[in-house]
Amino acid sequence: MSATEPRRSIFITGGASGIGRATARYFGERGWFVGIADINEAGMEDTLGLISGGFTYMHKLDVRDRAAWDTALEAFSTAAGGRIDAMVNNAGIGTGGPLAELETEEIDRCLDINLRGVLYGAQAVYPYLQKTAPGSALVNIASAAGISGGTGMSVYSATKFAVRGIAESLDAEWAPEGIKSCSICPSFIETPLLDGTGNRKSNEDVRSRVQASGLEITPVEEVAETIWKAVHGDDLHYLVGKTAKKLNFAKRWMPGKVRKQNREGAALLGK
Repeated sequence: MSATEPRRSIFITGGASGIGRATARYFGERGWFVGIADINEAGMEDTLGLISGGFTYMHKLDVRDRAAWDTALEAFSTAAGGRIDAMVNNAGIGTGGPLAELETEEIDRCLDINLRGVLYGAQAVYPYLQKTAPGSALVNIASAAGISGGTGMSVYSATKFAVRGIAESLDAEWAPEGIKSCSICPSFIETPLLDGTGNRKSNEDVRSRVQASGLEITPVEEVAETIWKAVHGDDLHYLVGKTAKKLNFAKRWMPGKVRKQNREGAALLGK
């Protein structure tokens, strides 16, 4: 970044850990002004402590609160010198288990954070991305579960299929203004999400079930690198990890085999 160029800025939700933290570090190391949002303030402080240079900002944000989005983005834009060049809709939770056994609160919470939060974020950041277009970008974190749905993943997969659809719709809607929209589809990533059980009735963590199924766990840094490529590239969907790439290929060319494997496979998010 030259001395005459304005410092580009990125706003990342779910910045207290995992993909959000890795992405904040990746962009911060490359000279961007980094803003992160989360409900976990201690985690955000830890994230920013890993980024040198002082061009950072944090904001406590519940992505389910539409009005709070406006407050957060206005504050970040001011801190970043009046511009937002990219945003990563990353905040999300995992919910698993048979649909018939899920409580209404479990369903609603997953839908509200993983889906409503993405829509609210896209709507709120739009006028900021307009100002920095062409070349501004909205990156939406989907999942391999948005390519194919398996047992015990109905609600989670529903949100991730939807995120891919949102990215496609906004790509069409915003392209004439020079704003990019895309989705990132990781497979199982080395994040704290793997240490959860996926649902309240399971005592076994997701990590153990993934490893027992013979699937690889991808380093979170690969996701951050892919987000960098997405901000600077022009693809619509980006796949991260061998599982996501193999699944995408099989779903396209061998859908019957994928269906059979899903019916016979283990419930990775709990059963």
